[in-house]
Amino acid sequence: MSTPPPPVAAPLRRTALYEFHRRHGGHIVPFAGWEMPLYYSSILAEHKAVREGVGLFDVSHMGILTLDGAHAADLLGRRTTANVPALTPEQVRYTFLLESTGFIVDDLLVSRVDAGDELARSFVAVPNASRADEIEEILRQHRGPDTKIARWNGPVALLAVQGPKSRAVLESLYPWDLSGLPFYHVRFFPKKEGTGPRNGRLGLHLSNALGDWLMVSRTGYTGELGYEVFVPAAEADALAERLLAAGVVPCGLGCRDTLRLEKGYLLSGQEFHRDHTPLEAGQDRFVDFDHPFVGSPVLEKERAEGPKRKLVGIEVTEPGAIPRHGTPVRAGGPPITQATSGGLSPTLGKGIALAYLPPELAAPGSEVTLEIRGREAPGRVVALPFLKSSRPRT
Repeated sequence: MSTPPPPVAAPLRRTALYEFHRRHGGHIVPFAGWEMPLYYSSILAEHKAVREGVGLFDVSHMGILTLDGAHAADLLGRRTTANVPALTPEQVRYTFLLESTGFIVDDLLVSRVDAGDELARSFVAVPNASRADEIEEILRQHRGPDTKIARWNGPVALLAVQGPKSRAVLESLYPWDLSGLPFYHVRFFPKKEGTGPRNGRLGLHLSNALGDWLMVSRTGYTGELGYEVFVPAAEADALAERLLAAGVVPCGLGCRDTLRLEKGYLLSGQEFHRDHTPLEAGQDRFVDFDHPFVGSPVLEKERAEGPKRKLVGIEVTEPGAIPRHGTPVRAGGPPITQATSGGLSPTLGKGIALAYLPPELAAPGSEVTLEIRGREAPGRVVALPFLKSSRPRT
């Protein structure tokens, strides 16, 4: 019998900024089915740029979905841990889509973009790149006939402008007043002077608004003041060049990971992979128990009894010892768990890691040992986030 040929891997996709990445020296790597920049100059330099100035990330590989219709809010409310029908116009919610077991399939952002005066509600949902196809299919399977779902990867690019100087830079390029856009809120802002109010508006749809407008969300995954800008793909390269000319530093996936790790933010495929619940991950504040959703009975029981494991932060107390994803963690015997994420904190100058530990070891101050490159390095459980934020929230 002949050996069957190996499966053919799907070709990697490219964002609208692929040529921009190449032009500016981006080190391109495969990531979640896409060709993405890992870094341009160095991870450390880009990390510092975001913490102290402003950096630009191409996040167009993330899923971009719109959901419109009278029951769109009910669909998202049933399928995520957020009480989506209770969201007010322009509000953005970080939430989780679960299996019936309570385990996390994906985390995503849900934004309400209608003005509140229509019967049909309008939402934009942004899941992770590696789960976007699956999340779209789940939502399509559960939608009612009056709910329209569309995918915008391709026509729309998504740029994240992050750092303490992000507001000043964007306001220098556009006729915008971003001072009134609160944390985790979204509006459409005009591209040119005189085409709309400087403080933005709602009630538009992604499908037809991006001719004269850009959708701007005050969100990001760096722990700094920042904005995510939805822009027509054909205009993304030009906008990225304008940002660089204004002093913004292009940044890759490498520093995106170090930035989110310092803040204790979850990474799909590492902190969860259909094997942990939001309560185990310490994300209780993003679970609205005031509405039924897939997985809620499991989480109700877990909330009453307490999770059997908890995601914690671990600081490595030995200089130069850097944990990584998969680093064994001990507590006086054989390994009891592995680090889900780990690396050097450029800001703190020490190794840090995330790991799930039993409750009796999860309190700050508990001592553990990490096996790093065949050697044991002492570690200490600390409260998350590793890095406290000075980011304004109003």
